[in-house]
Amino acid sequence: MFLIQYHGSKARGEEGKKKRGKEMKGVRRVPIIRTEVNIHAPIHVCFDVARDINIHMKSTATTKEKAIAGRTSGHIQLGESVTWEAVHLGITFRLTSKVTQLIYPTYFVDEMTKGPFKRFKHEHFFIKIDSGTKLIDVFDYSSPFGVLGKFVDGVMLAKYMREFLLMRGKYMKKYAEQLTSDQGDS
Repeated sequence: MFLIQYHGSKARGEEGKKKRGKEMKGVRRVPIIRTEVNIHAPIHVCFDVARDINIHMKSTATTKEKAIAGRTSGHIQLGESVTWEAVHLGITFRLTSKVTQLIYPTYFVDEMTKGPFKRFKHEHFFIKIDSGTKLIDVFDYSSPFGVLGKFVDGVMLAKYMREFLLMRGKYMKKYAEQLTSDQGDS
């Protein structure tokens, strides 16, 4: 399941009361991408799989993503950063993100500190359900380059990022479920 929402600044005061519910000129609307996947594995397994740098690199093999600085293997922790190099849309990018919040085993946030976006905040929620764990990814970002960036978001970037997050979620599901199955066979 996925959802792309667009959020803009809210108008305040008397002027805001007149404008609520109407498109406000000059307000930059930014996409927020939300994906969900149900994983038949315990919450702590899913949480650790999502933070594992090595698993991340395997899940993004199609974009040749690799950790080149900061935490480059194992489970990323609160306050740690990782610099990724990857090929997206035919262009090689470098992006550094830092884990700014972590509540084991239910939630963590990584935020870009350097890279191609104007900003991004990626929230990972893990919810225990009867069949295992529900993973919810919320990716809130802004593209650079003003109107051009907004155009690129609308034409392709939001869709590309949604598909990228869904691909990662499916890989994590497969990996966590296989890991749980292997542990059960021991």
